[in-house]
Amino acid sequence: MGDLNVALLNTKKDRANYIYHLLNDIKALDMLIERGLIDDGPLRIGAEQEFCMVNNQFLPESRSLEILEDIDDKHFTTEIGNYNLELNLDTFQLGGNCFSELHNQLKALLGKAKKAAAKKDIKIVLAGILPSLTISNVDEDSMTEVERYVVLNDAIKQSRRKSFDIHIKGVDELNLLHDSVMLEGCNTSFQMHLQLSPEGFVDNYNWAQAIAGPILGVCTNSPLLFGKELWSETRIALFTQSVDTRANSYLLNQKQSRVSFGRSWQTGSITDIFKDNITRFRSFLTTDFTRDSVKMIENNETPRLRALQLHNGTVYPWNRVCYGVLNDKASLRIENRYIPSGPSTDDEIANMMFWVGVMLGKPKQYNNIHEQWDFKDVKNNFFNAARYGMATQFYWNGKYVSSHDLIIDELLPMAYKGLYRHGVAPKDAEYYLKIILNRVRGHNGSEWMVRNYRSLLKTHKRFEAMQILTATMYSKQEKGYPVSSWGTVHHSDQSFFNSNKIVKHVMSTDIFSVGKKDSVDLVLNMMKWKNIHHMPVINNDKELLGLISWTDVKAYLDDKSNKHNSVSKLMNTDIIAIDQYASLEIAKSLMEKNGIGSLPVIKNGKLIGLMTKNDL
Repeated sequence: MGDLNVALLNTKKDRANYIYHLLNDIKALDMLIERGLIDDGPLRIGAEQEFCMVNNQFLPESRSLEILEDIDDKHFTTEIGNYNLELNLDTFQLGGNCFSELHNQLKALLGKAKKAAAKKDIKIVLAGILPSLTISNVDEDSMTEVERYVVLNDAIKQSRRKSFDIHIKGVDELNLLHDSVMLEGCNTSFQMHLQLSPEGFVDNYNWAQAIAGPILGVCTNSPLLFGKELWSETRIALFTQSVDTRANSYLLNQKQSRVSFGRSWQTGSITDIFKDNITRFRSFLTTDFTRDSVKMIENNETPRLRALQLHNGTVYPWNRVCYGVLNDKASLRIENRYIPSGPSTDDEIANMMFWVGVMLGKPKQYNNIHEQWDFKDVKNNFFNAARYGMATQFYWNGKYVSSHDLIIDELLPMAYKGLYRHGVAPKDAEYYLKIILNRVRGHNGSEWMVRNYRSLLKTHKRFEAMQILTATMYSKQEKGYPVSSWGTVHHSDQSFFNSNKIVKHVMSTDIFSVGKKDSVDLVLNMMKWKNIHHMPVINNDKELLGLISWTDVKAYLDDKSNKHNSVSKLMNTDIIAIDQYASLEIAKSLMEKNGIGSLPVIKNGKLIGLMTKNDL
């Protein structure tokens, strides 16, 4: 969709024109397959690298268009989040040193981006979800100012007519009502492409589905979102919910999300996969169509199938079938969309080689897998892998097997065979697949992150722990080590970000609060039990109404007649509050000047934290 100018499908004429071209493209695809005009070899690989931009505080830096202009290279393009960019690598013929060549290009192009970014004091980080992202980074102000994102956002909002209700439950729980598709901008992936021959394509697509769980499990790298520990690969849950066009269950033809693993095995022809998507998901975008695909084939030209590609670009299965044209020849490929960015470029190329190897090393016993395995088992494997990463037990070939045993005993040997069969250099195969083996024996990205985050929380508040984690990831990536060799994060009590401390670094977010109708007796006891000196009073919308301090309540303790009063009689309504991004210097002087021991932290009139003298 990147190179198309898109607009909302509004008028009857637009809709009729679009549908004509869409149906025509399906007819053209059938013709290309029947006439043997789809490239059937040699096979090729390709990839897309999404990455994040951060400032010296390791917080997101929303300047993508500026950096894109400075990089000035057609390999780069925008993403929906203004702190992200995407890099499209060239296509490489499968064989020889193709993976290390692709890796060299990736490093060279990232180097180019890093150089342009460094001039503006910006750093580049590879992460499935940037640990230091906060809720304030996902509003519409952080959306890249490019028309197609605005159009897509409007289309999905129009389709839903209500906010996105995000609910993800892991070790922690995230509940969020959000009003735009910008949450999708939290997700950064390393998308891998494998071109395949049209012969046996559908069976190979089903195999891609069958192996998705075990492949994802060893590659997870996104366990944190807004400081909460959720799934091993939280992107899977978040992306599914963040572009969901279903507002209710009355649309019976659209029972699955636009982001999905699918609902059953694919059977029939290649075009049936596209037809299924068209049947299930309505189009809401259009572009300028000038050529008729069927007529182009009759004239011995290769059509780009723009209407079909546009529709395909608004449906997001984790394994997506894509049509493309390379060197004037039509081709079909599977796009693997579930692998996160990072933790290092070595890890990413290893992930890619592992997936490609297992795809091509499929033993004959797994032909027609759709007749042997239940699709629900495969789907269950995928979501369990997203939740539990390498701790998953997979249901494989009729029995449960650990991720460790499945990869070491079956999938890695299969990957070697597949790669050697297609002429990949043994030295390359051994270098990258050893990275996978070391990860299985040690830890992957999400495990490293969770262990270190938990450890950091013992000595730091959540916001600073997220910054330190991002800073450490950045320095390890710059050194180029694979994640299995990353050790424990060591930081003394001396803060990592001392010079730029803000309220958010020290405030408490786990605060007890009361309502104005609560009894004073109960509140006093709560304060005693929990050794709390300041208790905010809020309403049902979390708006701050007042504050009770221990000084205010001392007099009440002895006077028995007051115990039946409600909080409203006691609370102080003349409150001085502060913003979470204010500097500690400002907070300190506010407290000293007004002789107060605490500052409620407010965002849009709502209480989000509390800062006391003890925090300082």
